[in-house]
Amino acid sequence: MPEADLGGVRIHYRFNGERGRPALVLSSSLGTSMGMWDPQVEALGHHFCVLRYDARGHGASSVPAGPYSIAQMGSDVLALMSHVGVAKAHFCGLSMGGMVGLWLGIHAPAHFERIVVSNTAARIGPVDAWNARIAKVREGGMASIADAVLARWFTPGFIASGAPAVQQARQMLLSAPPEGYAASCAAVRDADLRDDVGRISAATLVIGCTADPVTTTADARYLVDRIDGARYVELDAPHISNMEQPQAYTAALLDFLTEQGEARHG
Repeated sequence: MPEADLGGVRIHYRFNGERGRPALVLSSSLGTSMGMWDPQVEALGHHFCVLRYDARGHGASSVPAGPYSIAQMGSDVLALMSHVGVAKAHFCGLSMGGMVGLWLGIHAPAHFERIVVSNTAARIGPVDAWNARIAKVREGGMASIADAVLARWFTPGFIASGAPAVQQARQMLLSAPPEGYAASCAAVRDADLRDDVGRISAATLVIGCTADPVTTTADARYLVDRIDGARYVELDAPHISNMEQPQAYTAALLDFLTEQGEARHG
């Protein structure tokens, strides 16, 4: 897998789809790697050159000393795009990746044609809950939080079914470096984009999910109400919606990003 040395962090990344097609960057949730997008990449690769990556502190990327910030994570995306020669792209992020998408829409509008943010919010709290999770991970490692996190990620029936996606998600979570995870928890804890999301000018799709206990449909509608022209799609899905309801999620992405079959070039 290719690796980009961005100065202070090494980011592992992967392309799917032919170079020369419109670029699409996929940004993962807290505690996962680029593998969370496995259900989407084949279909998306027919239309786009898909750029997936492991966020700092996750997957095969390096684990710089924390705490991290959403601004750092957004800057990582811009540096990675520059490293691989992508000047402008579409962007899709889920949960923490969605916060990164909001930050990029606010601070780097010239680099993004269309932005999809799903299962995310301008602020995800409360602070005390993040601090407790950080402390628990540092004391007991990733196994100490795995069951509780999976219960927030997926519906009970999906977990009980033993679906391969649940096992894949568990393995990604257990494989996450504890210090990288804790540093990323701090990034989400400290991010408050509520006063700034109204500055996003890129065409934006917000995906909210009725079975998401982490970032609710009210959080999603908050974004829609403040981002000029934002579209809204609501799925009957949980927090990691793209893994539990992959067909519906992929369809929503393609409908928005291809504009009835004609993706816009930057």
